[in-house]
Amino acid sequence: MSLPFWSWSPFIIAGLQVICIVHLLRRGGNREWLYLLIFLPFIGSLIYVVNEILPSLRNSGANIAAGSKLFSGGRIKELEKQVRLADTDANRLRLAAAYAQNGAFDSAMDLTRSCLKGIYAENPGMMQDMARYSFGAGKFAESIMWFDKVHAVTDRRIAKPENELIYARALEMAGEQERAFEAYRYVIRMHHSMEARYRYGMMLRRQGQDAEARRQFQAILDEREHHPSHVRRQSAEWIRGAKAALRNSGQGIS
Repeated sequence: MSLPFWSWSPFIIAGLQVICIVHLLRRGGNREWLYLLIFLPFIGSLIYVVNEILPSLRNSGANIAAGSKLFSGGRIKELEKQVRLADTDANRLRLAAAYAQNGAFDSAMDLTRSCLKGIYAENPGMMQDMARYSFGAGKFAESIMWFDKVHAVTDRRIAKPENELIYARALEMAGEQERAFEAYRYVIRMHHSMEARYRYGMMLRRQGQDAEARRQFQAILDEREHHPSHVRRQSAEWIRGAKAALRNSGQGIS
């Protein structure tokens, strides 16, 4: 004889509660959720699913769908056809972006470089594209060169925070330590980037500045709850990394 549904409900609620708590801890979410999940397991879990899990699944699905469309060979072939039919700068730049998204950074650089001429010879947007593509190709000195050109023509204004972070990373990879430190601090100060703070902390650690590195990792954990939930989700890797770095250093984690 089968058991009625309500006899299984405590197990279902407990399972849902565990799923929500694991999701929360892995993503480094706001700890206030933990109290709700513990003391109101059924209602708290439902609220958590609606507010935290479902949005993350929607975002993940959208990213996968967008990536599949953009990375597909069919998409690139269509853009190549458009360039053959109308060899304009706009079509070249769209194809270059698709190449870069697919990891073909040298091809992306060649196309973008071909557009950097005449009145567009110092176009900040194209030069930032060149800097990103150069970094993706592992050409860190060339990436720095392009970013420095952007700084020169824009009075050090780069359009996107992620480009500022790539600049800092290129400086680090090229061995320009002092400039990399300055660039990381700039991104942290201007954009409150947890990734920048984590990478800065790891660079400090590699340079033997352990106390300052621990301070950066702890700052990530102290400041995470001041960020919106979607930012915490996007930065989960750096939050986990900060926890691991502090744990490895023998410092307690708050």
